[in-house]
Amino acid sequence: MHLYILCLNGPSHLRREASKLRAQSQLLEFLHLVIMSGLFSVVGARVSSLVVLEFSLRTVSMLLSAKQEACGAQAFLLCQYSLGCGMTASLSYLNESAPRSTCSLALSTGLAGLLAWSLEKLVRHVTTMYQLHSTERYCGACLSLLTTWHQVPALLGHAMKIAFAVADVAAIFLINRDFLTASEALRFWTPLTICYTLLVIYMQEEQKQKSSEQSCIQTVCVRMGGLLILTLTVGRWVDVLHVLLSLLGELWCLIRVANMLEVCRLQEAIELQGRGGTRQLSTERRSRVSNTPKPGALGDSD
Repeated sequence: MHLYILCLNGPSHLRREASKLRAQSQLLEFLHLVIMSGLFSVVGARVSSLVVLEFSLRTVSMLLSAKQEACGAQAFLLCQYSLGCGMTASLSYLNESAPRSTCSLALSTGLAGLLAWSLEKLVRHVTTMYQLHSTERYCGACLSLLTTWHQVPALLGHAMKIAFAVADVAAIFLINRDFLTASEALRFWTPLTICYTLLVIYMQEEQKQKSSEQSCIQTVCVRMGGLLILTLTVGRWVDVLHVLLSLLGELWCLIRVANMLEVCRLQEAIELQGRGGTRQLSTERRSRVSNTPKPGALGDSD
């Protein structure tokens, strides 16, 4: 919804992307929900914990390196699978040793499906009727978005911080529960730390390059490749299978949000052009001020 309204309020070449966002199929959305639910039910809590910790460490590293765009719209789109893994790890941690954990997980899945269905109805309403209702001003939902649509990223950012904070605690607990002694834990955490450090360094170098669909796919492959090597070294064979399934999940999420990522890239290009024009204008003003003779200098020359 945020990107759709952004396209409507943007220049002409950005408005054309709104039709692509509006044309997304309901069948595709339902298929996405089924596929992701199946993947998260198959992928174990151990690999989900590894994915969550890798994403959290990478995000914190980008924030510390003063890359504030790490919290932009692209981050919300690229973290879908990691966020799902975080929910899997959190639910596994909270429902561990619970007498009715299966019923609780089934209830969580039902609530997630209900929430997705409600949001899908709202998205369909906004993409179909927002332009009319925002001008006629007789729809409460569209009027609320008209005044608060720019606050959606901040709201999503706060929700993500809470979700990943809980998921990180759950992930550390779920990984440590398999070790009986401190030496076993050390043999696992040492290569894990080295692997994640190398991944973070690589991701920081990738952030300096221009973002594209190919670079996003390459980044996903490198991340999952690092986790695959880690699980081959200190993990189990079932963990290797779960990492491969996670790679499929990440690629599927990228395919689904391809149009939205293109909108984010166009918006970033527009913002960069605006900043460049502002800098050029300020430079010209400084040069004019510096070339203007001072009154005292004119009097001395006379």
